[in-house]
Amino acid sequence: MARKDRAPNPPKRPQGPQRRSTPTDPATAARQRRMLALVAGSGLAALAIVLAVIFLAGGSDDAERAALEDAGCTLQSFPAMSNKNDHSDVPTETAKPNWNSSPPTSGPHYQQWAVWGFYGPDEPVPLAKSTHNLEHGGVIIHYGPDVPEGEVDELQTWFNGTGDPNGLIIAPLATNADKITLSAWSAPDATAGGTPDRGRGWLATCTTFDEDAFSSFIEVHRYMGPERVPPEGLAPGSL
Repeated sequence: MARKDRAPNPPKRPQGPQRRSTPTDPATAARQRRMLALVAGSGLAALAIVLAVIFLAGGSDDAERAALEDAGCTLQSFPAMSNKNDHSDVPTETAKPNWNSSPPTSGPHYQQWAVWGFYGPDEPVPLAKSTHNLEHGGVIIHYGPDVPEGEVDELQTWFNGTGDPNGLIIAPLATNADKITLSAWSAPDATAGGTPDRGRGWLATCTTFDEDAFSSFIEVHRYMGPERVPPEGLAPGSL
């Protein structure tokens, strides 16, 4: 009997780059299991609720939250405020609009933003200006007057040695008292023809400086503003 020719195997489909997966910690795994149980037990209505919660929490990640929690910091998120009247609703740099967080993480701001860089204890930056920096993808770090001088020195040393100080402002803020806060305004990537999504404001509040926590916050939120400027345009000393 003549042997039938064997059909050649179909060509393999090209695959994209493989992503490295990050191991899930027990707390996260338990949270995910609870979400799945909720969906399975309650149907589509529960699914909609779960998806809404996940969407509203977007813009952060587990590594950032873990680093902030380890440092004793808290992380809050606020719906982004619009600036409907361009900049006419903030006519002066000393104006104080009714922001939805303190310090502000989004919303109305003065037409000119602040110079990027580190500011000493006697060099406060008007919030109406620094909020404009947030809109362009910056991260603003404020330290209160009761933060020990040594902590402020650590902040400056860290800023000078980060190797990538673009898009950062570190400045004093009287209302922070003994706290250090990190503010950011993060928005999804713009889509052609779509309605711009102004995203959310993010605020981390800490009692001390922690390099891992601060670096994690910056890694997640910097350069993510709703009106982004290329990183090279956010260099220290630039306006």
